[in-house]
Amino acid sequence: MVRSSSLRTGRLFLRKHRKWPHLPFNIKWQLTSKQREAFQNLKEAARAPSSSLQHRQETPNKPYLLSSLIHSFSIYDCEPTPRAYHFILKTLSKTSQLHQIPPVLDHLEKVEKFDTPEFILAHLIEVYGNAKEIQKAVELFYRLPKFRCVPSVYSLNTLLSVLCRTSEGLKMVPEILLKSRAVNVRVEESSFRLLISALCRIKKVGFAVEIFKCMINDGFNVDTDICSMLLSSLCEQADICGVEVMRFLGELRKLGFCPGMVDYTNVIRFLVREGKGADALGVLNQMKSDGIKPDIVCYNMVLNGVIASGFYSKADELFDELLVFGLVPDVYIYNVYIDALCKQNKVEEGIKIAASMEELGCKPNLNTYNMLLEALCNSGELSKARDLVREMSSKGIGLSMQTYKVMIDGLINGGKLIEACALLEEELDKGLCPQSLTFDEIICGLCQLGWICKALELLEKMVNKNVSPGVRVWEALLLGSHINISFIGDIGLLDSKLNSSTLPEP
Repeated sequence: MVRSSSLRTGRLFLRKHRKWPHLPFNIKWQLTSKQREAFQNLKEAARAPSSSLQHRQETPNKPYLLSSLIHSFSIYDCEPTPRAYHFILKTLSKTSQLHQIPPVLDHLEKVEKFDTPEFILAHLIEVYGNAKEIQKAVELFYRLPKFRCVPSVYSLNTLLSVLCRTSEGLKMVPEILLKSRAVNVRVEESSFRLLISALCRIKKVGFAVEIFKCMINDGFNVDTDICSMLLSSLCEQADICGVEVMRFLGELRKLGFCPGMVDYTNVIRFLVREGKGADALGVLNQMKSDGIKPDIVCYNMVLNGVIASGFYSKADELFDELLVFGLVPDVYIYNVYIDALCKQNKVEEGIKIAASMEELGCKPNLNTYNMLLEALCNSGELSKARDLVREMSSKGIGLSMQTYKVMIDGLINGGKLIEACALLEEELDKGLCPQSLTFDEIICGLCQLGWICKALELLEKMVNKNVSPGVRVWEALLLGSHINISFIGDIGLLDSKLNSSTLPEP
């Protein structure tokens, strides 16, 4: 009884003090149902082909879809919804009828009373951007308040993403940012990220760094992704030195940025490319101090850097260090280390390393053998070079043009001209075509020994391979043939002399 009495009292209070009647539930449902039916009718009108209804409804100021929207909602005696406007704007953009959008916007601004959701207008800004109508996108952004829409960073970022696609649009960004503050749109971290990404993409890293500084000055926290992006873009610049990169990395660290594996790798790659092997080694050591274990790629790059800089002792330390860390060297890092040994005239150690590679499951490749062959030939150890070539053949590793060049140059320098000639012919038989300089060296050597016929045979093969002989070849043939001329003017006479049977036999 107490409960029923309190309920009665509450109802009496509502009857006396309620100022506006509450809409019954079934009436609200009817309104929603009407709007749903009207929207369905609008969709059917949009799908319908050109008809008498379309021609009757369409006017210059009211395109067919807008007229259909007004008509559909009027016959159901209800007001158009934001969803309906969004539908016709999307339909017009998908069917490339952008010229019919302004009347729709005018009607939305001047006739409708509801607050237009921001996402509808932001989508239209993006549509204008895709159509390269940059000025219309900007004008729509400034016009947002007229649609009873409070602009936020959402629409601002949409416009910025449109402007950042072209250099023309980027020039408008400063003005947009200034005017956005006038309408109380605060630039957020996402806006800075958009601008920095765009500037990095078009290689304007200096401007991106300035934007980043503004971001920090405005009190935003240091974003790891933005720092990594800036550092990576800076390392890709062609007109920057290692000192600037290291200084920027130091500034980022002071701001609280902790570089990761990718960041250190980018910096090391840049320093090695710039010939700063010692600096690259310093970055590797800093990486280890930060508790990041370098991978095999980092060691490979730093090894290349210190070897190129002539720090061979550091190369030995690095190779031993990566083994201690449990890293498994691949063929590329083995080749880098073998190259360092060869440059120190430690060819025997290089051969031992190559032999141990197979025991560890990493087979030497053609580059490995070419480096060892070149070192052996340069030191005059032709016998060991021949043994290495036989080892290559036994393992099924074919000789490349580089291999033949190394061996032929070594044989020529070692006075083994006939053997070099035989190796050259072997190369030709395999379908390989040596450089003109290799032909020239052997032909000139044959002429000095008096083997003119052999030299001419080689010359013929050279011409058949479309390789042009150098001036030295003609001079050597002339001197070897005992032809005394002061001026080469008659090519026919020259040819007859060279092809005569009076040339000395080898």
